[in-house]
Amino acid sequence: MSEKNESFKIVSDNRQARFQYEILETYEAGIELVGTEVKSIREGKVNLRDGFALVRDGEVLLLNVHVSPHQTASQFFNHDPRRTRKLLLHRKEIRKLVGQVEQQGLTLVPLKMYFKRGWVKIVLGLAKGKKLHDKRESVKRRDDQRDMQRAMKNG
Repeated sequence: MSEKNESFKIVSDNRQARFQYEILETYEAGIELVGTEVKSIREGKVNLRDGFALVRDGEVLLLNVHVSPHQTASQFFNHDPRRTRKLLLHRKEIRKLVGQVEQQGLTLVPLKMYFKRGWVKIVLGLAKGKKLHDKRESVKRRDDQRDMQRAMKNG
């Protein structure tokens, strides 16, 4: 494929999830959306922070992701901001996720939403919750990295 066709436009990034969870694996999925949702996503009016995904009846559902109603559309045609959206994954991936989510007690969290060749895609992370001491360790490591970068820049 040529470079032109592989265009990415990141719409929303859930940086908080990488702090609260240890990401074990990532999956790229499509989302089933209505027209006004796509328009709002193009404007970047998406909040992934409280979102999570569940596997039910062989389908992966995205819950609690807020997509703001589109401004110029009438209220009759607009969508519910926090509606449950179906995620589009291959059957093999869904079967793999069912085993890991149910048996190992892991969570599916949305990490990033972007446009890929005109289609809205979402990156799901198979995550394990961090304990408080792990979070403190992450903050300490980040601060140490920042201090080292400053010393290299000034030195």
